Amino acid sequence: MGNSKRTSRGKKINPHFWVFCEGETEEAYVKHLRSQFRLPIEIVPKIVGNKITERFIKSYKKGKPTHIKDKDFFFYDADIEPVLKKLQKFKSAILIVSNPSIEFWFLLHYKNQISAVTTGYCIKELSNRNRTKYKKGFIDESLKIRLIEKRKDACKRAKTTNNFKNPSTNVHLFIAELEKAKLK
Repeated sequence: MGNSKRTSRGKKINPHFWVFCEGETEEAYVKHLRSQFRLPIEIVPKIVGNKITERFIKSYKKGKPTHIKDKDFFFYDADIEPVLKKLQKFKSAILIVSNPSIEFWFLLHYKNQISAVTTGYCIKELSNRNRTKYKKGFIDESLKIRLIEKRKDACKRAKTTNNFKNPSTNVHLFIAELEKAKLK
């Protein structure tokens, strides 16, 4: 028998996704995505809300293991213009927004919505289409199934919206990042 050495192929390092959320619904949705994609996603809940700063991000990550492949995301509603303008100034994070709210992104899993809407309208539509009362901050099982089964349709619909205008969303960019990391 020869002396055969095993060579290491190197360990694949997935990027760590740092997601700073505005609200409980965004947090619940990112948790849902984390369970689906099984990637390292650190969710920073709405502790800071619209008072987020570069300094806060650095101090939050201080002492935690980071890697050059890590990516920062802001997951916010785009219906409050002063907050949106503040977030657009950050260069260190990818801005993921829905206007008027994340419920618009959920609605795109059911239908193509091209005219302006309110959060109330989106919630009413989600309740009607899901046949259960929709509650902010909570994603029930039937909605979870829809969010999985119709993700590609929602991404396609979201790509046709005009960023930051009502209605619009770019959650598909976050989904694309997760899919890309999963393939590597």
